[in-house]
Amino acid sequence: MTSAVAAGLTACGNGNSSTSTAAGTSSASSAAASSASSGASGSSAASSSVSGTSGSSKSGSAEGLSIGATYYTLQTEFCMRMDDAAKKWAKENGVNYTSYDGNNDAASQLEQVETMIADGVDAIILNPQDADACSACVDAAVEAGIPIVGVNTMVNNENLTAYVGSQDVSAGEEIMNYMIDYMDSEEFNIVVIEGPMGQSAQLQRIEGITNVLKDYPNIKIIAQNTANWSRSEAMTLMETWITTYGDEIDAVVSENDEMALGAREAIEAAGMDIPCIGIDGITDAVTAVSNGKMIASDFQNAEGQITGALETAVKCVNGEDFEKEVWIPFEMITPDNYADYQNKY
Repeated sequence: MTSAVAAGLTACGNGNSSTSTAAGTSSASSAAASSASSGASGSSAASSSVSGTSGSSKSGSAEGLSIGATYYTLQTEFCMRMDDAAKKWAKENGVNYTSYDGNNDAASQLEQVETMIADGVDAIILNPQDADACSACVDAAVEAGIPIVGVNTMVNNENLTAYVGSQDVSAGEEIMNYMIDYMDSEEFNIVVIEGPMGQSAQLQRIEGITNVLKDYPNIKIIAQNTANWSRSEAMTLMETWITTYGDEIDAVVSENDEMALGAREAIEAAGMDIPCIGIDGITDAVTAVSNGKMIASDFQNAEGQITGALETAVKCVNGEDFEKEVWIPFEMITPDNYADYQNKY
């Protein structure tokens, strides 16, 4: 993933599970997005609906625009945070916003994009399940002349209009370095719990973890596998590893908080105390850091990411200059600063 923010591009032309919200009055762009920095995761049914303001948008205004979003899932706290923040932003800015739950299926997301195109949306937000399989979503939007902005997880398609997210390689590096500092050793065994295989966050976070381990040949990964961002899957996986490796496991490095928390449940059930670290800064993880059940979590700004994506989409529709890539930094939640994150949402 490139780390530079490419600025100054001109906007392009103008069976699904969904939620829809809308709009009251227009407002200025949010502080969360303006703080973004350069550098450094078949069939469906409607879930809720609210109508918004109608009419064509004026230059520089979001009011009256129709924006659709497909999330790879709306069953995790992080993705729900993005969707909730999008609904709030849409209401404040007079935007008709509809969101879809991709149910962790790239084919469903393509169907949802096709539905949005048929419904005549002005722009599409894509939070892809799979970096390669969701490339077809971009192709469909481009063919229809609709800007499509990626958020949080990446898609391998150079025709994506823009992308707003956080540097997942750096997150992998940060949690691995933090674990090494916590262990105060250069020789121990870890297990690594990964996200859905092929998703950009999984690929890049493991890249970051292994980047760090290249300098520590005596820190060994004795097991690694996916738990698909799921707490319950991670608990089952950790139970298997405890049975197989027992006291050989010195630490758990997890690519998200849900899986770190699931691993911790298995560890406690086995009467063990193995340090765990994760990524996202979800509510339960902040609590776990506060009571010592997790050593840290790398906070990912859901509101900043989705707001930045929506504002970028509006700029594109209105023919304004926009940044091709916007990066929002991770923030490590530790026992020293967890209180700052307890009321983030």
